[in-house]
Amino acid sequence: MSVESKKTREACCSKLKLFLASLAFVYFAKAFAGAYMKSSITQIERRFDIPSSLIGVIDGSFEMGNLLVIAFVSYFGAKLHRPRLIGIGCLIMAAGSFLVALPHFFQGLYKYETSMSHKAVVNSTETILPCLSNHSMTDADDTLDAETKLECEKAAGSPMWIYVFLGNILRGIGETPVMPLGISYLDDFSREENTPFYLACIHTVGILGPMFGFMLGSFLSKIYVDTGFVDLDTITITYKDSRWVGAWWLGFIVTGTVVLLSSIPFFFLPKSLPKQGQEQEQIQSKSTELVTKTEQEQFLPEETQEKPVKFQEMAKDFMPSLKRLFRNRIYSLIILTSLVAVNGFIGLITFKPKYIEQVYGQSATKAIFLIGILNLPAVALGFITGGFVLKRFKLGIVGAARVSISASMGSFCLLAIQIFSQCDNAEVAGLTMSYQRVPQVSYNPQTLLSQCNGHCFCSVKHWDPVCAYNGMTYASPCLAGCQTSTGMGKEMVFHNCTCINDAGPAANASAVLGQCPRKDDCDLKFKIYMALSVIGSFISACGGTPGYIVLLRSIQPDLKSLALGMQTLIVRTLGGIPPPIYFGALIDRTCLKWGTKHCGGRGACRLYNANAFRVTYLGMITGLYFLANTLWCYLYYSIVKRQKKIALKNQSKENGQESNAVTNGHANINIADVEDMGMECTI
Repeated sequence: MSVESKKTREACCSKLKLFLASLAFVYFAKAFAGAYMKSSITQIERRFDIPSSLIGVIDGSFEMGNLLVIAFVSYFGAKLHRPRLIGIGCLIMAAGSFLVALPHFFQGLYKYETSMSHKAVVNSTETILPCLSNHSMTDADDTLDAETKLECEKAAGSPMWIYVFLGNILRGIGETPVMPLGISYLDDFSREENTPFYLACIHTVGILGPMFGFMLGSFLSKIYVDTGFVDLDTITITYKDSRWVGAWWLGFIVTGTVVLLSSIPFFFLPKSLPKQGQEQEQIQSKSTELVTKTEQEQFLPEETQEKPVKFQEMAKDFMPSLKRLFRNRIYSLIILTSLVAVNGFIGLITFKPKYIEQVYGQSATKAIFLIGILNLPAVALGFITGGFVLKRFKLGIVGAARVSISASMGSFCLLAIQIFSQCDNAEVAGLTMSYQRVPQVSYNPQTLLSQCNGHCFCSVKHWDPVCAYNGMTYASPCLAGCQTSTGMGKEMVFHNCTCINDAGPAANASAVLGQCPRKDDCDLKFKIYMALSVIGSFISACGGTPGYIVLLRSIQPDLKSLALGMQTLIVRTLGGIPPPIYFGALIDRTCLKWGTKHCGGRGACRLYNANAFRVTYLGMITGLYFLANTLWCYLYYSIVKRQKKIALKNQSKENGQESNAVTNGHANINIADVEDMGMECTI
């Protein structure tokens, strides 16, 4: 090999490594933005006072954006300049992130739900009378006429969540080219034995994105949404309160900037590269699939390689290619299995912070932080471990499937155990407990009223919780029957609360702002839950890279981009959009206390029935993962069966008994032959 040829080869390899690094950074950036969106779900829900079902629609809008363009990008994008299309997609993603943050700058200041009992004037020494101050507050929002309510909602910026919805759609559109075009480009021009390791590296770097995304979400959720515009001393709630809204908008500006920077390298990368490890460097800039000649000769007619392909010809070939793709039974089974598993995963990750908050009594900030600092590093380690196992033991498609199904079953067992790790409901008078501290079975607004607070004429619609010294939470100071108060802001203390004495003789009939913490044994149960969750995340991630290799090795090379794109389209359409919606709707049914909007009407949920939430949430996820594992078993059986057929065929070839009816073209191949050839060439 000449010196010039050697230099050319080194330059091409460096370009492949540059693409690998750039793609890894894009995976980081898009995961960073996506994880931050997930971590901000609770904050957005509270800021716009919307139910979980609607927040599920907003969360699913990302997949809606994917749905709009994925099929065309995957098919036609494979014929065009793939790196440049990825760069353009990153620009669109960044624009979507900035659009999500836009409502903050057009909305007024956030007005959290509160009773009038502790709106103290700064520097005032006047003692507030909580019980008596609510005389004029009883269901006052019902007196608003329709016109006044409409003007109020307009001023409060209620429909502004639509901008978040549209921005998330843009993010979905922009993210579309990254996976199908990026992975197919890398797999086309790298050695086959290096692909698993490269994929593991990309996913490992990509998993750092969710880590930073959740950590950023945790940090910003402690910063008040209107910080810099309001006097924080006048704010009577803390970040542990269910009405608190953090600086959610700031994170989308940060993530949008990172995604914008990630687009730059792709505008300087070539349309194609020579196959890694080839002795002869040949760049076919006008080829149909941008793959090596050997791969094309195996699946495409010779004349297709010589003629430049026009857009009309590509469009005409789309439906036959799609038909060929879904005739592959292994591919169809992979799609179905992934679809069920992703339904469970999306439901799991979307509402996990809320689950930790409501079932284990942790703050939303702590829940987000723990997911980012514990679960996601375990996932990163799992991805790299799975890729290392494939490379170290040089596993084929059957070995990869075996690793993937073992990981899936192991994580399912740990998930099933989590159902039994539970805490009791928070003790809230009139909701989960009676005022005499007896557990309640039925819940309705009237149970908030009792003889101890009947003389106060309290509103039952507002959520302004106070914690009594006996460990019982009351929905408001008025409903606790508190007669006087001292202090201001977060330090306000309520005294002579008549309902506290009803729960039993109390040495101190006082209460402070906020909900009471859970019992001590709940912290131990939470630690057990997190340990099971982290170990399950690691085991599940170990099967991620092998599962991806099963997909790549089960399809014909000329259909690779289309196959990845269709998998993304189907899984994200049916696995990404519906779960947040139906999970959110089912979780809404476990709500015990709905908040009240500033202009009246039902707002976001403030308190859930923890036991019903746990059964609904984990029950749905466990059922979906059980079905996914059942499908994995059938898929593994099909792969092994196909492998045996190919082994027998190869043996018959060696013995000179191969039939002359089998050819390398498409004209005389039946469905089984197409699948067998695709598998034989890639296993």
